[in-house]
Amino acid sequence: MMQTRRLTLEDVNAMWAINEQGLPGTGQVSPNDLVALLNRSTVALGRFQNNDLIGFVLCLAPGTDYGRPNYAWFNQRYDAFVYVDRVAVATAHRNKGVGSNLYHHVISYAQEQGVPVAAEVNLAPPNPGSMRFHRRFAFEEVGVLHHDAKSVSMLLRT
Repeated sequence: MMQTRRLTLEDVNAMWAINEQGLPGTGQVSPNDLVALLNRSTVALGRFQNNDLIGFVLCLAPGTDYGRPNYAWFNQRYDAFVYVDRVAVATAHRNKGVGSNLYHHVISYAQEQGVPVAAEVNLAPPNPGSMRFHRRFAFEEVGVLHHDAKSVSMLLRT
């Protein structure tokens, strides 16, 4: 049985394990980082199969106390948005609609709020699967950010 529900602190270890499977595309974080993200998130949803977490999405509103450069880039340019900090799906459940289900919830939330959805995808190192995924959801590139050894395509869905 599949269900989508709000994430809780009890889900953090499973979130961390799924996030690790998505490296480098998801960006490495500690379980403590995930707790902090979960507490800041306006959208924090997990997709579950038989009560096992198989994918999740964490989104932030603008103006949140979160110092990541990608998030700061959107804050400097847009007053209102829902920022997808991370979406991750367990390896065994990829390409089965889990990420799409989560994004449908994010997009519905953004539409209810009357704001765009902001996200980014790695260009270096490349993440072509994520870029295809975001294009299917009508995201458009609104900039490129270079930092450290990474470059990311900054995306917006209006």
